Amino acid sequence: MLKRYIGDRAFYRKLFTVMVPILVQNLITNFVNLLDNVMVGQVGTEPMSGVAIVNQLLFVFNLCVFGGLAGAGIFTSQFYGKNDQKGVRDTMRMKFYIAGATLMVFGSILMLFGKNLISLFLHEGQEGLDLAATLHYGQSYLHVMFFQLIPFALTQVYASTLRGTGETMLPMRAGIAAVLVNLVFNYILIFGKLGFPALGVVGAAIATVMARFVECAIVVVWSHRHTDRAPYIPGLYRSFRVPRELVKHILIMGTPLLLNELLWSGGMTTLNQCYSLRGLEVVSAFNISTTISNLFFCVFIAMGDSISILVGQLLGAGELERAVDEDRKLIAFSLSSSFLVAGVMALVSPWIPQLYNTTPAVRHLAVELLMIVAVMMPLHAYANACYFTIRSGGKTLITFAFDSLFVWATQIPLAMVLSRLTALPIVPLYIAVEGLNAIKCLVGFLMVRSKKWVVNLVK
Repeated sequence: MLKRYIGDRAFYRKLFTVMVPILVQNLITNFVNLLDNVMVGQVGTEPMSGVAIVNQLLFVFNLCVFGGLAGAGIFTSQFYGKNDQKGVRDTMRMKFYIAGATLMVFGSILMLFGKNLISLFLHEGQEGLDLAATLHYGQSYLHVMFFQLIPFALTQVYASTLRGTGETMLPMRAGIAAVLVNLVFNYILIFGKLGFPALGVVGAAIATVMARFVECAIVVVWSHRHTDRAPYIPGLYRSFRVPRELVKHILIMGTPLLLNELLWSGGMTTLNQCYSLRGLEVVSAFNISTTISNLFFCVFIAMGDSISILVGQLLGAGELERAVDEDRKLIAFSLSSSFLVAGVMALVSPWIPQLYNTTPAVRHLAVELLMIVAVMMPLHAYANACYFTIRSGGKTLITFAFDSLFVWATQIPLAMVLSRLTALPIVPLYIAVEGLNAIKCLVGFLMVRSKKWVVNLVK
C-alpha cells in the first residue's frame, strides 16, 4: 500500500532537480525578507507597521501577476513537453500583454487610492501606538515602491517561462543576487552606514527597487545570451502577434486563475483588515508572524510549483497514467515534509520575535500566532498540492472555486462577524478562521481523486 505513495530513486532525483532551485530561491528571499523586517523593526513599531500594510497591498499586485501568467504558463509547460518551441514563444508573448495590463490597473489604483487603502488598517488598540505616524511611514514607503512594479512584472514573464521549461537554476541565481543587493543596501540606507544618511523606511524601499532591477537584468540578459538553453527566445520580439486560437484558450483558462489570485490575495488582505480591528499591535504581530512563517512555508510552496511543472509536462507528453501515479507521490511527499517543517517552526517560534524592537505584548502575540500557523501547516500543504494538481490539467474554473471562492464564502464572512459583532480576542478568532481549511482539504481530496484534471491540452 505504501509503495503507491513512495517513488524510486529516479523519481526523487527528478523532483529535487526541479524543486531544490525553487526552494533555495524562496528560502533565501524569505530569509532576507525576515532580516529586512527585523531591520525595519529596529526603527520602531510604527515604521514596521506602515511597511507591513503597504507590503500587504503589494502582495495583491504580486499574486495577480503570478495568477495572470499562470494560464499561459500551463500551456508553456505542455508545449515544452511536446517540444513545440513556437508554442512556448507564443505563450511568452501573451504573458507580456497580461503583465502589462495588470501593471497599469494596479499602478493606477495604488497611485490614486494608496492613502485610503493604508488607512483601512489603522485602528486604536491597547498599546497606544501612533496611527498618524504609521500612515506617514506607509505613504513614504509606497511612493518609492512604485518604481519596482515594472521590473518585477518583466522578471516574472521571463522567470515563469524559464521554470515552465525546466530551467530553474537561473531564476534561483537571479533571486539570490537580488536578495543580497537588497540586504546590503537595506543595512546601508536604513541605518545610514558608509556615509549615507539614515533613511529608515524610505531606505528600505530604495534597496528593494535596486534589487528588482538587478534581478530583472540578470534574467533577461541571460535568456537572450543562452538561446541554446532557451530556444524559444530567438525571434521573440520580431512580432507580438499571438495566434487567435491560443489567445482564446489562454484567456478562457487564464481568466479564472487571474481572478482567483486577485480574489484570494484580496481575501487575505480583507482577513488581515478584519484582524486589524483589534488594534495596531495586532497588525505588527501579524507582520512578524507572517514574515517568519513564510520562511517555513517555502517547502510546500516549492512543492506546489514542482507539481505544476512535472505533472504538466507528463500531461503534455500524453503520459496520463504516469502523471496520476507521480502526482500521488508528490502530494504524499509534500504532506509528510510539512509535518517535519511544522515541528521545527514550533521549536524556534518563541525565539525569533525577540529580535524585534517592539513591545512585549506584540512579541507575545506573534509567538501565539506562529504556534497556530505551525499546527495548521499540514492543512495548507495538502490543500496547496491539490490546487496545483488540478491546475496542471487546466481545470482553472475548479481551482477558482477551490481557492478564492472558498475564502470569500467561508473564512471572510466568519472573520467579519467575529471581528465586528463580538469582542472575541484575536487568538481564538484566528483559530476559528484558520480551522476552516480542514474543509478545503476534504474538497481537494475529492477533486484530485476524481481525476477530472487528467487532460492533455496540447495534443
